[in-house]
Amino acid sequence: MTRDLLGGFTLGSLSRAIQSRDVSPVEVTEACLARIDRLDRTLNAFITLTPDRALAAARRAEREITAGRPRGPLHGVPIALKDLFATAGVRTTCGSRILRDWVPAEDAGVVRRLHDAGAVILGKLNMSEFAYAAIHSDYGPPRNPWNLDRFTGGSSSGSGAAVAGGLCFGATGTDTGGSIRNPAAHCGIVGLKPTYGLVSRAGVVPLAWSLDHAGPMARTVEDAAILLDAMAGFDPADPTSMAPAPVGAGGRLPLEASAPAVRSLRLGAVDGQLAKETSADVAACVREAVRVLQPLVAEVEEVILPMLEEMVAAWWTICLAEASAYHQQTLAARAQDFGPIVRERLLAGLAIPSVQYLQAQRVRRAAVLEFDELLARVDLLVLPATFAEAPPIAAADAVHSSEVLRRRTVPTAPFNLLGLPAVSVPCGFTDSGLPVGLQIVGRRGEDRLVLAAAHLYEQSAGWWTRRPPLDERTPSS
Repeated sequence: MTRDLLGGFTLGSLSRAIQSRDVSPVEVTEACLARIDRLDRTLNAFITLTPDRALAAARRAEREITAGRPRGPLHGVPIALKDLFATAGVRTTCGSRILRDWVPAEDAGVVRRLHDAGAVILGKLNMSEFAYAAIHSDYGPPRNPWNLDRFTGGSSSGSGAAVAGGLCFGATGTDTGGSIRNPAAHCGIVGLKPTYGLVSRAGVVPLAWSLDHAGPMARTVEDAAILLDAMAGFDPADPTSMAPAPVGAGGRLPLEASAPAVRSLRLGAVDGQLAKETSADVAACVREAVRVLQPLVAEVEEVILPMLEEMVAAWWTICLAEASAYHQQTLAARAQDFGPIVRERLLAGLAIPSVQYLQAQRVRRAAVLEFDELLARVDLLVLPATFAEAPPIAAADAVHSSEVLRRRTVPTAPFNLLGLPAVSVPCGFTDSGLPVGLQIVGRRGEDRLVLAAAHLYEQSAGWWTRRPPLDERTPSS
């Protein structure tokens, strides 16, 4: 398979080529492994590569498809996993020194579903330490394929780099305060934080139980929808798990079939409220995206997000407290093995009074009611996925300071607190040539409608066709 042919496929188009037997799963897996071998020394997207397992899965997929036993659209497609999804027999580090040698005995629920769908798993992807913003020095930061001196965003850092860099056709991510949407926006790909509970978190190492979401990251909205369909499903091992909506109520309708429904929607544009926080070039891209959307929907009105500052403060309290509760025993025994930023944040979480945590949960409940009223008036919200372009790698530690992180999560963390589906879709480039993400948010359980709106915008705007000139670039440091 030529380099150009590999770069020309999306997950969806590759799936169709495999099902029609125009492309071999073995051929495309070998091409991905060759590209990883050539480029990942620069990108640093993978922590663990599993080429023998991947090739065995590709050969099995090829035999099954040839025998007329296709499992679905992911059958034979190479993807990769963020390294906090437990994988039986393959180490799962969480980007940490603590778990550097941990080899789980069982797969996470999502991993089992992806195996059952016939996906070819190439390996485990780099990430912020325990998904808590900072990259551990043992692993080093992934590099942004659009500019190798820039960070990919976190915490699904390697997932963003691997998909944007064409090392795989899709990846899993997790999102506690923006950790799917942030790297998706910075890397010019699509990232969906589903409705809370739609994708099982059983076997996914938590950051904050009541805020964590698992979801897909891919090049296009169609690709993300294919991954979501495989990942979503009720799992009795996850007490928060819910069944996907049935077809006809936001379920697995083709994205194109949802276009008429999108055209009747009312969109709430969050513009003026965030203007002071948003860089001028990001704001210009988002305003242009709203202009493109306007003739595609019934109505666009400017809205104000209720309780925004209160929600961010509540999110921060809940995230700190729940993360520290999970790591409390390990912190007492092995504090020196945590990176300094994560260790400092965990110690801060131990100092949060229970009263403050409970008051944050009261704020959460009040915000849910406020947003129910807002989303009765408009169907979707549109706003920036990030306030600024991807930061320089050299400035990553400053970006991860608690106050800076808190401000950076303003456009994303409220929707983790509320459990609402939210997607980042590419909507242009900054003055320095870095990608910008448009965030589209919907009601609980209406993930498919959110994706349909993102798909309609994506196909109208055409940004998804742009690819980073990765082969021509080397980092300056």
